[in-house]
Amino acid sequence: MDNYTNILPLLSKYDVPIPRYTSYPTVPYWEPQSLTTKNWLSAVVNTFTNEQGHLSLYIHLPFCENLCTFCACNKRITKNHAVETPYLEAVLKEWQMYRSALPSEPVIQEIHLGGGTPTFFSPQNLVHLVTQITRGAQIAPNHEFSVEVHPNYTTEAHLQQLAAAGFNRISLGVQDFDPTVQFIINRIQTFEKTAEVVNWARKYGYHSINIDLVYGLPKQTTQSVAYTIDKINRLKPHRIAFYSYAHVPWKSKVQRRYTDDDLPNAAQKWQMYQLGRNLLLQNGFTAIGMDHFALPTDPLFTAAQQGNMHRNFMGYTTTQNKLIIGLGASSIGDAWTAFAQNEKDVAAYQTAVEQGTLPIVTGHLLTPQDLATRRLILDLMCRSSAVIDPNLFPPGMFTHIQQQLNLLQTDALVNLQNNTLTVTPQGQLFIRNICAVFDVRLWQKQPQGVLFSKSI
Repeated sequence: MDNYTNILPLLSKYDVPIPRYTSYPTVPYWEPQSLTTKNWLSAVVNTFTNEQGHLSLYIHLPFCENLCTFCACNKRITKNHAVETPYLEAVLKEWQMYRSALPSEPVIQEIHLGGGTPTFFSPQNLVHLVTQITRGAQIAPNHEFSVEVHPNYTTEAHLQQLAAAGFNRISLGVQDFDPTVQFIINRIQTFEKTAEVVNWARKYGYHSINIDLVYGLPKQTTQSVAYTIDKINRLKPHRIAFYSYAHVPWKSKVQRRYTDDDLPNAAQKWQMYQLGRNLLLQNGFTAIGMDHFALPTDPLFTAAQQGNMHRNFMGYTTTQNKLIIGLGASSIGDAWTAFAQNEKDVAAYQTAVEQGTLPIVTGHLLTPQDLATRRLILDLMCRSSAVIDPNLFPPGMFTHIQQQLNLLQTDALVNLQNNTLTVTPQGQLFIRNICAVFDVRLWQKQPQGVLFSKSI
């Protein structure tokens, strides 16, 4: 069991709005004027060539039948399943635009179906989508095809047919099993239904089963966290993502269903996290990165042990692909030297694709400074260690960095020796704060207003 010392005084100091660093630069600091469709495609082709044709695909399927009020993802609520076919036709047409630009046959390392609720779509439609995506492409022998599922809207046929199409990873959203919490976040989901989907996944050979849990939800208590994790441990998933709830009502208006008075404070959130972490560790999980836990049998555990873990818009991954093509409304593509995000509105996305244009509405072309900072932050996020080169930073910034590192060392969050910075176990809880010390764009321009969720 972890025994963190003097943690409570640190909460008031470090529980501040800070980026999650799923990308660098973070989205609010992108310079959209730097990116055109032409230089985006050029970056895609260059990285594709450098990576010998290997790539990952993130496909956003935004539809949900039910609105979960804690969710800040891009989604469209409807019970009209007639929307499935035209949307998938647009996704496939967008993919063909990329295929036309690529100089050779792609080798698909990863496909991730995210949402929304991907299993809103029928099994037949999902299989048709994947079959057409992989047609004329190679599938890497060690591929990872994953799907996010809402147990209430997932059938055995979904998992059976996706497994036959090559899917081997599944992620189930749970959040919390306490009825009071489920009511206020409008996500009523039984343990029995969740267990049924987990059992189907095992039946059809999914080698990595992930469950998403969230701490800091409205009306949540340490008792509900303990209750939920006890239930989850009975299911024995391979991996658990234990996230801090991101309260961003200025971005996601549905979060205004409840008030700040319904939310646990920083100290209460810390107690939830500490309790959940210790319960997971007692049941054989290892803490990995910022918010993941894995059994020794899971590929993420192996990647972390070997120093091969990576982090991108999909969170922590086991592959280090530098090319991710995002398909669908709001999807973000990453060509390592450039980011591009699609139109968020479903109708506008489909219209752009039907007109034969890539539906990109914003993005960023990374500068050499951005790339250097990106590598450093990835090292901290994925390996808890990084070499700090004073020459990487603009004039005047390194003095600021030294001051901040002295404070972090005083608080026992980092150790600095011969320009090598190592994050302590206690510092891992504040990894976002540590990364922010090296965020050049954040240093150059502090945000006006609230842009980010709090770190705890």
